[in-house]
Amino acid sequence: MADRLIRATAADGGIRAVGVITTRLTESARMRHKLSYVATATLGRAMSSGLLLASNMKEERARINIRIKGNGPLGLVFVDAGSDGTVRGYVENPGVELPPNAQGKLDVGGAVGKEGYLYVIRDVGYGYPYSGTVELVSGEIGEDIASYLVTSEQTPSALLVGVFVGEEGVTASGGLLLQVLPKAARDENLIEILEERVGKLTGFTPLLRAGKTLPQILEQLLGDLGLVIFPEVQMVRFHCGCSFQRVLGALKMLGEAELQDMIEKDDGAEASCQFCGEVYQARSNHLLELIQDL
Repeated sequence: MADRLIRATAADGGIRAVGVITTRLTESARMRHKLSYVATATLGRAMSSGLLLASNMKEERARINIRIKGNGPLGLVFVDAGSDGTVRGYVENPGVELPPNAQGKLDVGGAVGKEGYLYVIRDVGYGYPYSGTVELVSGEIGEDIASYLVTSEQTPSALLVGVFVGEEGVTASGGLLLQVLPKAARDENLIEILEERVGKLTGFTPLLRAGKTLPQILEQLLGDLGLVIFPEVQMVRFHCGCSFQRVLGALKMLGEAELQDMIEKDDGAEASCQFCGEVYQARSNHLLELIQDL
């Protein structure tokens, strides 16, 4: 099934629901960055979260940045997601691997660390970006993002994200975001119903691996609460806006002396994009052109 995102409402507009499948884009990130199993699960969860958060932003150029810095061996986790359905990201130490946790699952919390901070920057496409910071709850990504939504945006939220990765690669990845909007936030019974139903789920990827589609998953959770699924389906993908011209622009900022030194010692320069792993080769003639421009 192609990677996609759908939106829905329930309870007369009091509940906002968004579901996303990110299997292919997570596999693309795994291959590009040569990610370990636990690094794949971590980045996949974070990218799904980024797309879910960006889904309610209206401007075409609007983007969400998620920065997770815990005390675990994985180091920094960074994701950039847009309202246009594009996402990219990386982890600082992609080769880190850990034994399974007590539940026999990939130990994302141990890799990220349970102590640290989650930073979210919302750039709506104009004006100054909005930023928020919360302490990590578990390092499991989903719980940390949900905590951010409650703490910084005062929106009761449930977030399920998951990645299943085996020897053949990523076979299931995605997430689900449920939010009780202000018009229904005082309905404690409604919040309790959602908490109970989400709590009964063993995760998101088991539903995908069982063959459930996004509409079927939403129907299972919200079908008796006046579920309305919007007909528009948004395709999502791993995409990075890096280019050779941008690399040359960055090299130009090093100055004439540094560029000349690269020509004499290395006969050029090599640069790789941190977000997508693309490697660019700038030959001596490219660097000479930059020097002439300077």
